[in-house]
Amino acid sequence: MTKVTVVGAGNVGATCADVLAYREIAEEIVLVDIKEGVAEGKALDIWQKAPINVYDSRTIGSTNDYSKTAGSDVVVITSGLPRKPGMTRDDLIETNAGIVKTVTENVIKHSPDTIIVVVSNPLDVMTYQAHVTSKFPKTKVMGMAGILDTARYRAFIAEELNISPKEIQAILMGGHGDTMVPLPRYTTVAGIPVTELISKEKLDAIIERTKFGGGELVKLMGTSAWYAPGSAAAQMVESIVKNQKRVFPVCIKLDGEYGIDDCYLGVPVILGKNGIEKVIELDLNKEEKALLEVSRTHVKEVMSVLDGLSNK
Repeated sequence: MTKVTVVGAGNVGATCADVLAYREIAEEIVLVDIKEGVAEGKALDIWQKAPINVYDSRTIGSTNDYSKTAGSDVVVITSGLPRKPGMTRDDLIETNAGIVKTVTENVIKHSPDTIIVVVSNPLDVMTYQAHVTSKFPKTKVMGMAGILDTARYRAFIAEELNISPKEIQAILMGGHGDTMVPLPRYTTVAGIPVTELISKEKLDAIIERTKFGGGELVKLMGTSAWYAPGSAAAQMVESIVKNQKRVFPVCIKLDGEYGIDDCYLGVPVILGKNGIEKVIELDLNKEEKALLEVSRTHVKEVMSVLDGLSNK
């Protein structure tokens, strides 16, 4: 039986569980949260629409009881606090690293062979925390950021060209957000290079909007996005559980790839039943390499904050 656990029944976690159920990606989906009754309620709500949306996936909720997660093929970690006013980045790292550490310990106790997908923020450093805590091979611990960033990028291109987003393929690299590395020359519309269809000025504007895509939504709603992030995490789970071997930009630990050591960055990978089946190394040009180095420096700075904390 295929089984997937989503830890954190907030907006992102609940959306992820809903997409997993609706698309019948796993036979059983367990939603876990620390708040009494929240996971149970959302899991029950998702199960009650199975007759309407016509799916068989069972959703089960649990308040902090990880025994229900035993034998999970994949675990998605969305737990953590959003950054609050007056909170520094270092405060956020310390708080969320403690949460991700505890969650990871509980998860691997009951599912020692699972694959971990991290969605908690700050994404790159939380992937680092989960990897260090689990002591799993790097192929089995990864972060979701690149799929979300490329989805935003592709959505904006589709809008600009007034075409179906299905026709657009794109890869981004690097850290999540404003240090991401756009790769317009690897962006195509039905096989046509995007640079032949959109002017450099317009494409640059789309890239800038993508970099701050999360911030745009926070300004509009007063809280972080959840439909696209939850769906992006579910897409990663689907590629793993169904052994689809799809190519996605995913945050993993680099050990020499792209000439970078001991840093967690988004790079294109093949995702299958073993987790990361292969890291794809693109032949970056000088400008792209420079942008990746900026991203690497930024992520290493954040990693060093975690290194200085006692709970690592």
